[in-house]
Amino acid sequence: MKLATLLLAHLSVVSAATLSRVRNFGNNPGNNQMWIYVPDQLAPNPAVIVALHGCLGSARGYYGQVTDLPPASDTHGFIIIYPGSVDDFNCWDVASEASLTHNGGSDSLSIVNMVSYAIRHYNADPDKVFATGSSSGAMMTQILAAAYPDVFSAISAYSGLPYGCLRGSPGSSPFSADPACASGEVVRSKEEWAAEVRRAWPGYNGSYPAVQVWHGMADGVVDVQNYEEVVKQWTGVFGIGLTAENQDVPVEGYTQSVFGDEGELEGYLAEGVGHVVPTQVEATLRWFGLI
Repeated sequence: MKLATLLLAHLSVVSAATLSRVRNFGNNPGNNQMWIYVPDQLAPNPAVIVALHGCLGSARGYYGQVTDLPPASDTHGFIIIYPGSVDDFNCWDVASEASLTHNGGSDSLSIVNMVSYAIRHYNADPDKVFATGSSSGAMMTQILAAAYPDVFSAISAYSGLPYGCLRGSPGSSPFSADPACASGEVVRSKEEWAAEVRRAWPGYNGSYPAVQVWHGMADGVVDVQNYEEVVKQWTGVFGIGLTAENQDVPVEGYTQSVFGDEGELEGYLAEGVGHVVPTQVEATLRWFGLI
């Protein structure tokens, strides 16, 4: 009898939530898929996290890859949107003027419209919208931060490129893009990178999302020089400098660099880690202010 009671108690707390597809979320200029994870117990006015897969990946694949994220959603009651790209080897469009520009179209606007859907249908908090992603997904987080600073409060990018690095490239995948960016050959000043961000929304004078960036020092796909360029870009935007450096944070072999004194930017370099840096869900959720 006791065993049966314990089994029933266990089953009562197992989440019934699952990944499901939303086919009609609104205007979809990027022809992207929308998948969503809604926990059984939503927080009042829940936060929304957009989780972006890399090239050759998929929304469902990223759901299975970042295994700590759905359980955290169950615990804390936030919604996770998993967009899916189906073009250019399933890479995100991080090269076209449409995607790089506020309300310009392509993938970035489709993702923003997914967020709008979640806010409408689940009474989500528009001031608690975040984005994280790996590789091509990390590159898209940079676009969302630059082109839609009115939508996103913070981003966490794993092994990506600076916003605008691939502007004008014939494609965004390793097979179609200008290779100079991924090879670390595009080196600019912080002022030049900051000016690039401002091209995303000319005339915008509001605040930008907080930026967290991760990169492996042994990355052979997206050269680690891109970490330095991302840091230059956002320190230029925020007008800040390095304030602290901490070894073995959040795990051994990682170096945390803190920029500014108001939580604008932090970076992590992972010694001996290649492409891509494994997602550190707890550190990212703390950055988002969700735990």
